[in-house]
Amino acid sequence: MLTTSRSTPTPLLLVEVLRQPQRSNCNHRRRPPFLASMFYAKLLSGAIALIAIDTSSSFGCPPPERLSRLLKATDSGEAPIILMPCCYDGITARLVAQSGFNATFMTGFGVSGAGGYPDTQLVSFNEMVLAAGKVAEGLSSAALEQVNYGEPDYAGEPPVAIPCIADGDTGYGNAINVKRTVFGYARTGMAGMMIEDQVAPKRCGHVAGKAVIPFDEAVQRVKAACDARDEYEALFGKGTGPLILARTDSLVTDGFEDAIQRCIAFREAGCDMTFLEAPQTIEQMKEYCQRVTGPKLANMLEYGNTPILPPHELQQMGYTIAAYPLTLLSASIKTMQESLQLIKEGKPTLDKILDFSETKDVVGFTKYAKEEDRYKC
Repeated sequence: MLTTSRSTPTPLLLVEVLRQPQRSNCNHRRRPPFLASMFYAKLLSGAIALIAIDTSSSFGCPPPERLSRLLKATDSGEAPIILMPCCYDGITARLVAQSGFNATFMTGFGVSGAGGYPDTQLVSFNEMVLAAGKVAEGLSSAALEQVNYGEPDYAGEPPVAIPCIADGDTGYGNAINVKRTVFGYARTGMAGMMIEDQVAPKRCGHVAGKAVIPFDEAVQRVKAACDARDEYEALFGKGTGPLILARTDSLVTDGFEDAIQRCIAFREAGCDMTFLEAPQTIEQMKEYCQRVTGPKLANMLEYGNTPILPPHELQQMGYTIAAYPLTLLSASIKTMQESLQLIKEGKPTLDKILDFSETKDVVGFTKYAKEEDRYKC
């Protein structure tokens, strides 16, 4: 949509720019949320005319819209369940994207663990937002590299940065803090945010010592997150507000029926997805999928409390997303421990590591060298 503050015709040059080919399929380009409306000032007949340009189609769809389309495709049966390995920094985000997955999740356990802390909310809101920024950079850089965007051999294939859901924990305070958390993640380019009903400071859903807030307070927490999503869209355009994944940990503390009722209430409050944490049996997983509407996430934590099932079985039950929260962190810890032991014993580590050229490529040296040559005088 193009609107001006005057009736003066838009300059032909600008019209031609806006008429450049546009794709209706959003799977071609990721853009920052603030590009939902871009304003240009043009001197017309001695006055400044403000031109508001809806760039939703010319710049592709924003991350939340991309995630929404993935969810709808899976829920309708048109696409397989979304496999979501969880990342926690720039390099793990790049690895997930380079491996061809359609989405990822920034895990608070991983961010905490990478900082040397347990997942007990010792990491602050600002630290999580900074981590989200690094994840977003990793995803966008990987997308550009995969299609050689801007290089002489670029074939025109559009770069696609996969969407990421960020861990919002308990929202870092009251309902107003929850809303600020949503906005903070939105500004980093996150496609969604998880909000949960634990008492702060929260902890990993598969460890002892959990406690949840009362039912009504939990619903209001989720509603605040949903309101923030809608307010962000009102400011920056349709499809820019992070989707809300509402999680309950009340199964262990208050029983399975309470957990189901919370998920149902979260949906009524407006959340886009639900996550019943730590079901202990296949029967509980099936009943959850039967009784709660909308997209649902299965948390496939190896050695945790929930049965680990193949993706196709999870989709048959009614799950939309299969998340693997600690696989990358745990695998890296194991390999590092084994490598350290080999070093300690004076033994070679070659079977534990990549070739140096591969390591350089994974972290971006190949792309950097091309970019450096591109801008040489």
